[in-house]
Amino acid sequence: MIERHNPKISLKTQAQLLGLSRASLYYHPVAPSAQEIACKHRIDELYTDHPFYGSRKMTAVLRREGKTISRPTVQKYMREMGIAGIAPGPNLSQPHPEHKVYPYLLRGLRIERPNQVWSIDITYIRLSGGWMYLVAILDWFSRYVVAWELDQTLEIPFVLRSVDQALAQNQPEIWNSDQGSHFTSPQYTQRLLDAGIRISMDGRGRAMDNIFNERLWRSVKYEEVYLNDYQSPREARFAINRYLNFYNHERPHQSLAYCTPGEVYCPDESPSRRGSEFFAFEPLPGLNAESRELNVVT
Repeated sequence: MIERHNPKISLKTQAQLLGLSRASLYYHPVAPSAQEIACKHRIDELYTDHPFYGSRKMTAVLRREGKTISRPTVQKYMREMGIAGIAPGPNLSQPHPEHKVYPYLLRGLRIERPNQVWSIDITYIRLSGGWMYLVAILDWFSRYVVAWELDQTLEIPFVLRSVDQALAQNQPEIWNSDQGSHFTSPQYTQRLLDAGIRISMDGRGRAMDNIFNERLWRSVKYEEVYLNDYQSPREARFAINRYLNFYNHERPHQSLAYCTPGEVYCPDESPSRRGSEFFAFEPLPGLNAESRELNVVT
């Protein structure tokens, strides 16, 4: 709302009218150093390959690669990136102390149809001069990305926008997430409760409870992000949008009998289904580390 070159109203007067500190008009945030950006990008690569790495092991690997870095710095970077090692421990996926944590509802549940279970998660997306954060909502039966948002901060509004976007299309019976502060926030949980959705949250330090989102992130990064060098948030948004459309509607999944997620999620809107072939999916048995894939039956 500030008009810096208005000849009639000075910046001082504009700041007073808007209730702003005049000093804030001259503030320019300090960009992260090239060393910090490179280190965070490497942490992202290591975490994508080995999500069980905590700050101690991450520090050791970085030092073996010749980087001079302390564990507190690695801990700070991982907090800013919104990641934590998945090994069991007392301080993982910390909710806000005043926020309610919901139980995990998916243990032993058979996933039999679209919109039975959705999950939500956030990941780090690297840019050449910084980073952004991607949140995505995934249908477990079809692996279809129902909604997503990309933002330059980890503040909660971009998470809420993705939730609103998803609920405007459909709604699941169960909605799963980790116990992070975004997903225990009343602003988030109340939206789901108002829609009559049952809320499920991963157990702390349980690597497999949200495995489908982790597999999505691996696909996004190895098939899109790591192959490119985004110069701006706008370029990243365009590329991520293009990739997720490809992922939903063109990329065949082996676990879906080489159908696309879109064909399984919205079969009535799908193109020709390979002549007269019919693909039926055996419902997921108990959701455990040994059996996580949709099996094809003919």
